[in-house]
Amino acid sequence: MADLLYRTSLAVVPPLYVVLSRLWFATCRVEVENPAVIEQVLAGGGGVAVFWHYSFLYIFHHLRRYPGVVMVSASRDGEYIARVAELMGYLTVRGSSHRGGVRALRQLVHHVRGGRHAGMVGDGSQGPARRLQPGCLLLAAKSGRPVLPVVWAASRYRVFGSWDRTVLPMPFARIHLAYGEPVYVPDGLSSAGLESRRQQLEEEMNALYHRLWLKTGRRCHDDLDKGRT
Repeated sequence: MADLLYRTSLAVVPPLYVVLSRLWFATCRVEVENPAVIEQVLAGGGGVAVFWHYSFLYIFHHLRRYPGVVMVSASRDGEYIARVAELMGYLTVRGSSHRGGVRALRQLVHHVRGGRHAGMVGDGSQGPARRLQPGCLLLAAKSGRPVLPVVWAASRYRVFGSWDRTVLPMPFARIHLAYGEPVYVPDGLSSAGLESRRQQLEEEMNALYHRLWLKTGRRCHDDLDKGRT
């Protein structure tokens, strides 16, 4: 019975979400900082868009206009996200740092070298929240394409009780979205060099995150920053 309900929900929920999300997000007012960057990256052959997990609901909608491939967790819950992504026009590869990550990375390298953007959740499928994992940097190094940070904040939103406190912008919210500067990673970089780039990119993304949320009158989207500087 449980399997039947799961299969039924897989058939119903993703297409329903895609239709409703288009109507939902169409009511939002979006301000984009540095919009020329993504066009420059596309003109150069594509890149690796990296974003925090809390933001994936709107990111998928926003980036759907670009030819993209995304890595989605191989879990049962990840199947919902994969089907939504495919209905939005993305290619998907399945894997994470905990399961099938090496194979998924090889597939992503192939697609990015072929001219597609890749989309990766910077803090992975299980966190910790807003702590960058090295996968996006490894993909950039192996593909020869830059990492492109993407961060957004919303004036009105709902927070879900997941580990990352996923954010859903409410209708008619103002969304502040920014593209960071492209980050190129040379292939063959030492472990120390890769870790240095990882820390630097994490700090830059979190600085951008806080700056955008301050525009909404908050420093962060929930209480995950209590005790942080």
